[in-house]
Amino acid sequence: MIGRTRIGDKWELSRMREALRGQWAAALLALVLSLPAGGAVSGEDVDAFLKGAAKTCIECDLVGRDLRERDFKRTRLDRVKLRGADLSQASLFRTSLLRADLAAAKLAGANLNLADAKWADLTGANLAGALLFEADLSGANLSGADLRGAYMGRAKLNQANFTGANLRATDLRAARLAGATLKGADMRGARLDKQNLRGMDLQGINFAMADMVEADLSGADLRGATLAGVNLFAANLHGADLRGANLEGANLTNAILSETQTEGAKFEAAIMPDGRRSEP
Repeated sequence: MIGRTRIGDKWELSRMREALRGQWAAALLALVLSLPAGGAVSGEDVDAFLKGAAKTCIECDLVGRDLRERDFKRTRLDRVKLRGADLSQASLFRTSLLRADLAAAKLAGANLNLADAKWADLTGANLAGALLFEADLSGANLSGADLRGAYMGRAKLNQANFTGANLRATDLRAARLAGATLKGADMRGARLDKQNLRGMDLQGINFAMADMVEADLSGADLRGATLAGVNLFAANLHGADLRGANLEGANLTNAILSETQTEGAKFEAAIMPDGRRSEP
């Protein structure tokens, strides 16, 4: 009798557990069905964000909006749609912009210091004079972007795409460029002191008048690159391919040129590693 009672109790307990599981499943399904289809954000949510009442606007549609000088610091805008929006002089300090669509957006003079914009689309965006100190743009697409005079010190630019980007006078000191694509980029006057460009494909890039003091260019492919007037003081060019490169007027004082390929390279008026100026 006692054994049967215990068996009956276990059976009742099992039935109760099954019933609870069913109730939980039904509640979860109801919650999922109550969410907006496709994760869409309601107009009320967008309005609340723009009024400053909310700090999160994930996947918001803000395409083409005039958001000049707005304060969006420390907000979460992952996968936001800001294509063609005007964010000139806006503050996006410490903002999360993971996989955000910022193609053709206007961000001139914007503050993106410490922003997290990994894998963001910034194709053709205007970032002239923008602040990007320690910003994370790993894997971001910046092809054709205007970054003239931008400050990108210590920024994470690993695997970023800068194809055809304008980086004239951009400050890239201590930025991480491992795996970045710079094909066709305009690097004239860029600040690249002590930059690690080891083994990178830098063919045909225009670095005229750039600062590359103590830069590591060992094993880099610089065929056809323009390095005229570049300050390469104490730079490491060991094993670099300089065939057809233009180094006219460059400062190569104390630079390492061992095992460098220099066929067809131009060194007229350049200051060579021994401190002597190259003669035509």
